[in-house]
Amino acid sequence: MCNGAIGVAKLAEEEEPAAVLETSRGKSEKDDDTTVAKVRLVSYEELPEYMKENEFIRDYYRAEWPLKHAFLSLFRWHNETLNVWTHLIGFLVFLWLTAANLQHMPEVAELLNNFSWSISSAAENASLTQSSLFSEALPMAKLGSNASRAGGAAAASATASTTPTETRWPFFVFMGGAMFCLLSSSLCHLFCCHSRRLNLFLSRFDYVGIAVMIVSSFFPPIYYIFRCDRHWQFLYLGAITAMGVFAVATLFAPHHATGSFRVFRALLFSSMAFSGIVPAVHATVVNWDDPHRPVTLAWEAAMAVSYVTGTLFYVSRVPERWRPGCFDLAGQSHQVFHLFVIGGALAHYQAAIIFLQRRGALGCT
Repeated sequence: MCNGAIGVAKLAEEEEPAAVLETSRGKSEKDDDTTVAKVRLVSYEELPEYMKENEFIRDYYRAEWPLKHAFLSLFRWHNETLNVWTHLIGFLVFLWLTAANLQHMPEVAELLNNFSWSISSAAENASLTQSSLFSEALPMAKLGSNASRAGGAAAASATASTTPTETRWPFFVFMGGAMFCLLSSSLCHLFCCHSRRLNLFLSRFDYVGIAVMIVSSFFPPIYYIFRCDRHWQFLYLGAITAMGVFAVATLFAPHHATGSFRVFRALLFSSMAFSGIVPAVHATVVNWDDPHRPVTLAWEAAMAVSYVTGTLFYVSRVPERWRPGCFDLAGQSHQVFHLFVIGGALAHYQAAIIFLQRRGALGCT
């Protein structure tokens, strides 16, 4: 065991009894012993074959835990804790960013205002008696009618002065894809210890999430840059979507979920991502005179570097390859890979924001 990991390892060992939750009073001592055996942390050698993914991570595995205990392990130290939390926090960050951007949509802002007005009105009217409610029914109806007309006029004005809301959907496709990927990854790492069947299902679910994130990342730049050339939009978006479907169908084979196909999976997803070079070069030529081009290219380059770096950690299994057992709890390659995925997604988000803001700046000729 590494000196730097001894403290964390001891903490995990001290918390081990906490994993054994009290069983119901009606259970026999034999049932209690079975529960204890099922929720203990085990070494790599004790794992069932389908869970043997990385031989350089030597200890602190959960193996075939009940779903309840697997969920509660979200708050305990084991070798998947940081894998779960890195992408769970990433999901929450993108959820917050999505909500923040939705508030800038006129329709959503109006809906929130109307909802707040309805709640406050309901609270005020709840204290009125039946007679007072009846006596004020007509004035309230008139007020509601006037408010409705005023709201309709305001909405019409906002619609007339802004770009149509439907042009925002490519941006939110990316945000939804990012959240789906991060959440599916977090759930996979949390519950993959339950059973062979659930492990296989969640692995496929995780691969679908990666493919969805890659495909959805293409939507903001391609849709907005080629908004005047619908055939290029259709060609590029159709091509990456077809590649995503092919990748998912290929990875649904059970043997492709094993550790021996790690490089194959990385190459398959990397080929999807690098196919974006073609539309990127095309977009650069089309927007050569756009003053925002260097900024968006810089963010997209940062995204590419982040994803490639993370993939290299994932494939090489560095640093645990160099010192097996030293990074069982923290610092392992998959955790580093997760951080670079979040970094790449945030870089692409910055570029997508620019595409969204510039979507109507230049007219079609």
